[in-house]
Amino acid sequence: MSTKTKVKLVGGTGSPYTRKMVALLRYRHIPYEIIWGDPARVLNKLGVEPAKINFLPTFLLNDDKGKLQAVCDSTPIIRYLESEFSERSVIPKDPVVAFIDYLLEDFADEWCTKYMFHYRWHFADDADNAATLLPLMTEFSLSKEQALFFKDFVAQRQKDRLQVVGSSATTAPIIDASYRRLLSALEAHFENRPFLLGNRPSAADFALYGQMTQLIGFDPTPSSIAHSLSPRAVAYTALMEDQSGHSAKNQDWQCADDLPATIKAVLKEVGRVYVPALLANASALGSGNKTWQTEIDGAEWSQRTFPYQAKCLRWIREEYQKLDPSDAQRVRDILIDTDCGRLLL
Repeated sequence: MSTKTKVKLVGGTGSPYTRKMVALLRYRHIPYEIIWGDPARVLNKLGVEPAKINFLPTFLLNDDKGKLQAVCDSTPIIRYLESEFSERSVIPKDPVVAFIDYLLEDFADEWCTKYMFHYRWHFADDADNAATLLPLMTEFSLSKEQALFFKDFVAQRQKDRLQVVGSSATTAPIIDASYRRLLSALEAHFENRPFLLGNRPSAADFALYGQMTQLIGFDPTPSSIAHSLSPRAVAYTALMEDQSGHSAKNQDWQCADDLPATIKAVLKEVGRVYVPALLANASALGSGNKTWQTEIDGAEWSQRTFPYQAKCLRWIREEYQKLDPSDAQRVRDILIDTDCGRLLL
């Protein structure tokens, strides 16, 4: 792909993954063109076969024969872009730091989105805000009648999915406590560093930013919590939107042997809540169970089993297995006392 060729994607402003990828494209100085709207309708107009899942964002990338194909998963797309564009990489050069970055990106994509979904649809004011605005963000010229119809439709559909992703009266305190702990950890971390892994943003920063655009910039309840507990995370979210002017240098990556205690506090949150969820989900899938239950943060968690989260666990382990023995040991040393080491077994 030539750097003169624009990367095309379909996205939505209410999608944390869209915001993740648009900010990354800006930072990397990759020319892009985004169509705001529903991928299924856009792809139909373009005559492009839809992806297996209608997901935001949907990238339109050329296959080996030059034919446009719809691709949705942000993590492999980031790696694809790394292979096509060499400047301003978001993958740390040190393989140990790169592994930590991969783990934090996955945590943001797959666990922090539980914060977003929970707060958005669990609380009446947040749900009313989201159901009102999300249809208009797809088409802001909807008639009043259409807007009301889609408001009711979206609200009912998303509220019905709360338990599917694990949000319930039982798990609500777990989700809330985890979000608050993460914000406190970020507040301490950003006191001395502008990004998660040093003085330049990595893939994990863009994943975290994507979720925070909704938690801080869209949904009332988590926004209020963030302003109270971590004004630095609020400022970070605003600044991450456009880091195109940041001067990226290889030496700005954090040294693996000198990761600060503040990032290890974030890793402890990963081990505390996300690791048991990944392991229980994978175990349930392997046993053919449609749901799984486990203890997370001292309370029972139950939700539907998802094949994708089992893939996430497999991919994390594959990243670890790529490391040479010395680097693998360095990773294990970093993850001591975080409970994240259980992912590597």
